[in-house]
Amino acid sequence: MKIAVVGTGYVGLVTGTCFAETGNEVICVDIDRAKVESMQAGKIPIYEPHLDVLFERNIKAGRLTFTTDLKSAIQDAALIFLALPTPPGEDGSADLSYVLGVAEQLGHLMEDYKVIIDKSTVPVGTAERVQAAVAANARVDFDVVSNPEFLREGFAVDDFMKPDRVVIGCSSARAQQLMEELYKPFVRQGNPILFMDEKSAELTKYAANSFLATKITFMNEVANFCELVGADVDKVRRGMGTDTRIGSRFLFPGIGYGGSCFPKDVQALYKSGAENGFDFAILDSVMRVNESQKTALFDPMRDYFKGDLKGKKIALWGLAFKPETDDIREAPALYMIDKLTAAGAEIVAFDPEAMDNVRKVTGDQIKYSDSPMGALEGCDALLICTEWQVFRNPDFAQMKKALAGHAIFDGRNLYDLDTMQKHNFHYKSIGRSTVHPLLNH
Repeated sequence: MKIAVVGTGYVGLVTGTCFAETGNEVICVDIDRAKVESMQAGKIPIYEPHLDVLFERNIKAGRLTFTTDLKSAIQDAALIFLALPTPPGEDGSADLSYVLGVAEQLGHLMEDYKVIIDKSTVPVGTAERVQAAVAANARVDFDVVSNPEFLREGFAVDDFMKPDRVVIGCSSARAQQLMEELYKPFVRQGNPILFMDEKSAELTKYAANSFLATKITFMNEVANFCELVGADVDKVRRGMGTDTRIGSRFLFPGIGYGGSCFPKDVQALYKSGAENGFDFAILDSVMRVNESQKTALFDPMRDYFKGDLKGKKIALWGLAFKPETDDIREAPALYMIDKLTAAGAEIVAFDPEAMDNVRKVTGDQIKYSDSPMGALEGCDALLICTEWQVFRNPDFAQMKKALAGHAIFDGRNLYDLDTMQKHNFHYKSIGRSTVHPLLNH
């Protein structure tokens, strides 16, 4: 099948590459000429585990190509995927200008029947707006389908190739047949293709992400309460997670969620509710709690240094909003960097993949190290913001030698309290007792 994917961001590139992997001819369109030329040369613009292998293989096979020319890209395509940005506007609602702008162009350019698929995360009613935007200029038949993505950064290739489910909002039998044929190779193990109306498909994506964000935020609230009453959030988490009605996933407390999806989608659903006269009170709370949770370790750090962070040298492990990605959008680390540097602290950071992206944002606001241990040299404390695997089992004896001050502030609860006590660290985590070093140890 011939497919055009408009937009080569995270979603568009994963979508196009994975469809090419199952034998489809895919052409990806982007207005950024330099980016397109780079991809044509075989250079992948994002970090996502395993994507580079598929990317290179399908370029070599001629199944994956790139262009800036929308007209030529869609000419022979049966399916056109819109994988365009929908950033939050000033009022928090999803900005659909990119999606609707391309939709208007498609109306002018299409010469035969096409299925236009919204792959971007969009508010309820977007399919109708895309339909109208295309129809304003269209001279041929077409259908609009909603097909939200459910990709986890760091696991996107697996999620796409072996999806839990495929959600398709579709009111056309002709379009449904094409979409079913397209996705058959991905659901051979029996996972469902769920056909529904377009509005339900659009809402499914927002509802799913908002529920997961709520689950994370609830556990962060429980963790904060645990600290007040002397309970251990790890024990509470395990006690809750064994209840099959709740499940164990997304119950790990920390310094809040970030990324390209949860913050934007929660905000957009809340705003969509307001536009329709509905108050998503729970989502309002989720946003407020998460915003404060991102810097939950700032006050404990300041208190540890007796209220004065000026001149203190802080090592920071983890800049990406989560492990296995270089994505720093809404990353808690950035919020902590702003507060710490405003208080006069100096920061030396390490992240396996995200340092270049942070440099583009912060410039020379902080320093960087080429290794985790290198970042610790001469620092007064360590702050952990992202749970990369490389941080999980360090040489604690070596850490103590490198650090000038033996304090760890762990926003992801990576270490066992007994281990921290054994190595005589000051160790502050989320929702657990603070470990204080023993004197004369």
